[in-house]
Amino acid sequence: MHYHYPVYIRLWHLLNALFFLALIMTGLSMQYSNPDSPFISFPLSVKLHNISGIGLTANYLIFFIGNIISGNGKHYREPLKNLDKKYYLQVKYYISGFFKREKPPYPVTEKNKFNPSQAISYAVAMYIGVPLLLITGWGLLFPETILSRVFGVSGLVLTDLLHVITGFLMSVFMFVHIYICTIGKNPFGNFRAIITGWSEAEEK
Repeated sequence: MHYHYPVYIRLWHLLNALFFLALIMTGLSMQYSNPDSPFISFPLSVKLHNISGIGLTANYLIFFIGNIISGNGKHYREPLKNLDKKYYLQVKYYISGFFKREKPPYPVTEKNKFNPSQAISYAVAMYIGVPLLLITGWGLLFPETILSRVFGVSGLVLTDLLHVITGFLMSVFMFVHIYICTIGKNPFGNFRAIITGWSEAEEK
């Protein structure tokens, strides 16, 4: 057993999940609900979406600064040497090896909290996806800050489109993340780890 998730990381993770779920539900409600019978009323959806976006921004700043101060950011860095091979082996394990009861190519250890595919996908999500989502979200909250035209196209339309696309991709990432968390010694091991902080060691 390895103590991988200190209390502050677990609290951050919980808040991050709650803010994301709120943003997904209110975003879908604003985008697709029937005005006559909305899942959540449009004014309430907008208010909750904005509040959740502000909360996510504050939470992200804690994540960003915390990773620098605590050194936790090292888990999001993966050496480039043989990266394509490592990524391939891990994805192959997710697709077929796990179901054949093969041992993971890059098991969780005391020093390595993430395998190569996790390190890459989490880094892309947290250092590209989330910042892009937040920047475009704040732009839509204060549209006067957006360039009026970009390459002859409305800056507001481009910002909105980028926000929606990024939101969709981050939603897909979240659901894939939840599924991947069920892959391990038992389907609930990773969920238990993020609650207790203790992660089971894996054998290679």
